[in-house]
Parts: sequence; structure tokens; C-alpha cells
Amino acid sequence: MSKNLVIIFVKNSILGKVKTRLAKSIGNVGAFNIYSELVAITEKASTKINTDKHIYFSDVINPSIWENEKKFIQKGENLGMKMQHAFQNGFDEGYENIVLIGSDLPTISKEVIETGIANLKNKDVVFGPAEDGGYYLIGMSKMHASIFENKPWSKNNLLAITLQELKAQNQSVGLIDTLNDIDTFEDLIASNFYKNNSRIQEIVQQTNHA
Repeated sequence: MSKNLVIIFVKNSILGKVKTRLAKSIGNVGAFNIYSELVAITEKASTKINTDKHIYFSDVINPSIWENEKKFIQKGENLGMKMQHAFQNGFDEGYENIVLIGSDLPTISKEVIETGIANLKNKDVVFGPAEDGGYYLIGMSKMHASIFENKPWSKNNLLAITLQELKAQNQSVGLIDTLNDIDTFEDLIASNFYKNNSRIQEIVQQTNHA
């Protein structure tokens, strides 16, 4: 067992249940297809990393992706509780450095994830800031449960409030590159993921925005 762990949160690709904000513009099928592409990118990036991985699914375990990794179901009433449970499980299993990412980031890479892990050598907590004010990556070398409690999930002040709280607790924090996830149609068409990918352009062109 390695001392490092990568946790990946995956929403099950269920029509009408993924990328609902994006679906308002390109429909449920389009959003489903876009999210499926993002999950594939995340799987490809993470499997290049030589460390243990825990895959946490939103509803049911999918045996067809991340075939050789340990898989779980997310537990908790909100995102914070779900992340806290996943981290606690990792620490309980003996891991020393744990990084958690989602699966909707088109620019996620082996290098980004490894940078997050490397920051934990001299920082208590590490974040990968998202352009919308949240974060796409969080890493810890020990449990800081307060990070997950009473937070404005999915709001643009999430990271700012979390950083303010950690500063008050005298915790050292590392920040890696700011990246943009895909939540809305505007996010999508502004991204290189869309601009440089004929498959993604084709998905969008099959909608009312053709």
C-alpha cells in the first residue's frame, strides 16, 4: 500500500441527473454525453498516477470504469459530509496524504493531481481553486473536519470562506493552478475542451444551439 491516496468523486451517468445546469442549454442527452467525456478524461489522467485510488460513486458502483480500483458509494446528506466520510475512510485505512477530485474537469491531468499530492509535503491542506470560486481539488495530510462543516456548497465564496477559516486556525495552505470545470453552456463553449474537440462540438451541434 502506498502512503498517498487519490479519491475521485463520480456522479453516475444517468440521463437527466448529470450536468443539470448545462442540460438547460443543450438538453439531457447532450449533458449526459458531455459528462461521459469528462469522466473518461478523469479516468485517463488518474490511472497514469502510480498510487492507490478510491472511486466514490453517487448512486451505484459502475464496474466498467476504473476496473482495478477500490469502489464505494458516497455517504452523507450533502457534499461536505460525503467528502468528509471519504477522507476519514482513507485516513482510517492508514493513508498519510490524501487528495480528492471531482470528475467534471476537462483540463485535469496526471501533473495537476501529482502537484496537489506534492504540496502536502509541507502544507496542512492544499486546494485546486476553480474559477467559479469553489475548488476542484482538496488535499489533506490529516483530517480537518471543519472544512466540510457549514459551508456554502456550490456558491462563489466557498473557497474564500474556507481559506479564511483555515487561516484563523493557523493551518498552512497550498494553492495549485486555478482551473475551470464545466457547469454551464458558457463554461463549455469558452473551454479548449470544446474549441479543440470535434467530438464535443458535434454533441453541441446536435442540440438547439447548432
